[in-house]
Amino acid sequence: MGRVRIIAVANQKGGVGKTTTSINLSACLAEAGKKVLVIDADPQGNTTSGLGLDKNDIEDTIYNIMLGEKTVAEVTKETCVEGLYILPSNISLTGAEIELIGKEEREFILKTAIEDVKDNYDFILIDCPPSLNIITINALTASDTVLVPIQCEYFALEGLEQLLHTIGLVRDRLNPSLDIEGIVFTMFDARTNLSLQVVEEVKRSLGNNVYRSIIPRNVRLGEAPSHGLPINLYDGKSKGAESYRLLADEVIEKEWS
Repeated sequence: MGRVRIIAVANQKGGVGKTTTSINLSACLAEAGKKVLVIDADPQGNTTSGLGLDKNDIEDTIYNIMLGEKTVAEVTKETCVEGLYILPSNISLTGAEIELIGKEEREFILKTAIEDVKDNYDFILIDCPPSLNIITINALTASDTVLVPIQCEYFALEGLEQLLHTIGLVRDRLNPSLDIEGIVFTMFDARTNLSLQVVEEVKRSLGNNVYRSIIPRNVRLGEAPSHGLPINLYDGKSKGAESYRLLADEVIEKEWS
């Protein structure tokens, strides 16, 4: 197994397909034969439930790791996808922010925690909360790169500018090697001029950092989480599944570039 790639899936703007991308990209990477750990760093726990676990019935979560009570190996669970493992989350994580006030090196807790297990995986994906807090900072400090899902809508660039500013701050102060993995367009509707305009505008701004794969608006993608399945298991022939497989292929290709 080569060097692991640790990728934060982040956007400070909510509702952009961040968790959908964390679930389905990690599942498609595992389907392609990679060993993957997905870290659910969002207190909503939707990546946890979207991969078949009952988030309300899990005793130990990332919260226990952040407080130093458990190790990553003790908390990691198998998912419904072979080769894909999860560090689960639930609403208990909301308390971590307050409990970590005054703790030394608190921005590096997650980075330190995954050090012992990271060589067991090809990829580690971190689903970040849609806000800038100590959990997000931990995710960015622990990561090599940031993958940014962007919804094809009018205010997309506004959220992107904020995130790029945050990434710059983390790079300057905590993680000098942090880089942009790529921008992924989500909820794309080819029938609307707006979707096409957003894609063109972001490509003009960021050029090579934009993935070719575009995730369409797709009913099956929306249904899959309620069944606790990623799209490649729920409906492997849907446009959503095909799109995330193509994205996984691009991410793997980048590994060797």
